[in-house]
Amino acid sequence: QVQLVESGGGLVQAGGSLRLSCAASGRTFNSYALAWFRQAPGKERSFVAAVSWSGRRTVYADSVKGRFTISRDNAKNTVYLRMTSLKPEDTAVYYCAAGLFLEYGLEKADFGSWGQGTQVTVSS
Repeated sequence: QVQLVESGGGLVQAGGSLRLSCAASGRTFNSYALAWFRQAPGKERSFVAAVSWSGRRTVYADSVKGRFTISRDNAKNTVYLRMTSLKPEDTAVYYCAAGLFLEYGLEKADFGSWGQGTQVTVSS
């Protein structure tokens, strides 16, 4: 199993940008698909974006398409979520997740490893 630690959250005004990072431990990082989920107060956790273990596929929730970009750096064992044009409804705790050898169906895949989350707050 891989250990995940998120960072980069904070308070930003609507229209602003943030980049979240998720650092992973372990020597098999490039065998994992990586994803970001988020959970707003009073709501269930929801899928945001994912990149497959091969790196060839990326998937986004409709609500963030064109605004968020997921990327991975296998040399640094890190996955990023670049968030632009942020809206108050993007306010949530953002979680990083990893799943071994996931390539397809990433939106509904079972990611076995999770980070502790990082808070993102977007003010209007």
